[in-house]
Amino acid sequence: MTTLTSSPPPVVRFAAIAWLTAVAAGAFETVLAVGGMLADGTATAGALISGVGLRLAVFAVAIFLTLRLRAGRNWARMAIAVMLGVFGLLSMVIEPIKDLLAGTPLGPLDGLDLLFAGSRVVHVLAVLTAMALMFLPQANAYFRKTPRRHTTVGPQDAALPDTSTDMGQGSGGHRRSGGTRTVL
Repeated sequence: MTTLTSSPPPVVRFAAIAWLTAVAAGAFETVLAVGGMLADGTATAGALISGVGLRLAVFAVAIFLTLRLRAGRNWARMAIAVMLGVFGLLSMVIEPIKDLLAGTPLGPLDGLDLLFAGSRVVHVLAVLTAMALMFLPQANAYFRKTPRRHTTVGPQDAALPDTSTDMGQGSGGHRRSGGTRTVL
């Protein structure tokens, strides 16, 4: 694994903090939802296990991608942007938007509803902030400069001829060395 010699720029660090804030808000929302289901008697073991299990898996993936994002891995930036920045954000706002468009009244709100709404606002703002920060010019430059993982020579490369002493003569300026292609 390649390690970086420089730390990420502030925009990438703040994007990572925003993603972790979104995860924390999502975990808080999960606790509130489970508490609400238990309090009103609508909780079933199957619903709780599957719902909490799915959310824990999403939180784990989000944390993993955030750590890879902070380490400069562009694939993690793209994955988190699509999975959580697009689909995750849509999953958070689609129901409230449908309810508003349908004219569904909010009804009386209790403390749990207000806590959940406040957490959801923090969650959405954290995702929007992270998405904006991840694609600023400073972040783009960081992801371009981050060293890529080099391919290691494995048994499949044993049959390749060693032309490293060729110095690219007769190969159009390319040299094959140890199973990787190097442009001179």
